[in-house]
Formats: sequence, C-alpha cells, structure tokens
Amino acid sequence: MYLGEVEHDSRRLNLAEAWKRAIEAELVIRGDALPASSWAETPAVRASMRGNRSHDTKPEKLLRALLYERGARYRVSYRPLPRLRRTADIAFPGTKVAVFVDGCFWHGCAEHCRWPAVNEEFWRKKIEGNRARDADTNQALAEAGWTSLRVWEHEDPREAADRVIAVVREKRGHVGAHAITGSSPAP
Repeated sequence: MYLGEVEHDSRRLNLAEAWKRAIEAELVIRGDALPASSWAETPAVRASMRGNRSHDTKPEKLLRALLYERGARYRVSYRPLPRLRRTADIAFPGTKVAVFVDGCFWHGCAEHCRWPAVNEEFWRKKIEGNRARDADTNQALAEAGWTSLRVWEHEDPREAADRVIAVVREKRGHVGAHAITGSSPAP
C-alpha cells in the first residue's frame, strides 16, 4: 500500500516517518493495541493465534519424515481438486490418496479439544465450521475418486505412516515396497 513519499536527510529519518505513517494508517499494530477488526480479546491472544502454523506443523513433518524413510514419495500441500480451495497436507496423486493431519483443537478432537472459556461462541462456530468443511472435503474427494485419510495430531506417527502406506499400496494393487516408490520390483 502506498503511503506517500518520505524525503528526509537520512535513511533513519525516512524509516521513522514511514513507520509513523503505517501506524497511523493502522497497517502496523503497536504491541498494546488491537485493530478494530480483530476478534481477539487481547494482544497476547492475537499474537498466539497468528503464531499458529497452517502447514508444516511438527506432526506433519514427523509423518512426512516417516513416510519418506519407508520409501514413500508424495506431494506436500497439494490441491487434489484444483476447482476446490482445499489443500491436502500430503498427497499421492498417482493413487489419489490425500492425507490431512488435523490438529486436535482446530478440528474438534472429541478426546483432546478443550473449548475456550473466553469468546466461546466464536470458537464453537469456528471449530464446527472446520468440521463441516472437513466432511465436505472428504465427500468431494470421494466423488472424484480420491481416498481421504485423516490423521489426528495426537496419533502415533508410526502407526499413521503404516496406515497411509497400506492404503497407497492397496490402491496400487501391490504388496511390495515398489508399490510406494513406483519403482519396479527387483527381478
């Protein structure tokens, strides 16, 4: 966004003027302030929520490492249906297997999700919306011939990797290790 020219004698003064204009235009938030559009109760809550990753989370990275270690080759952050704005965390396009690693809080795990006491209505609506979107995604993928696998962040990653590999092998119609990598079996 263009905020106008700054022409002071030094770079330091130019930067100070630019920051001042950005703050006045509410493009930058001071540590003790919230923008008017924010749903967060406090700056600390806003900072915490903005710090949550939407991809490349620890559970995703661990699952990917285990799959790779076992010979699986896959796509990361893949959109199985380009017309639909949904991204699989891990995908095997050749066999049409999409893997989603769901966070217990964000996807409402019955075992681990703790509903916040503050702004409860907002969070309930948000999480229920995520659940509905997950169900819609699973249905859309199934209609397009894809298999959706949902892995909870609390699941044992080795068991999850075994489950993913088993589904990919089943869809390829093979039992050997070559079914994952796509290489030919040894003679």
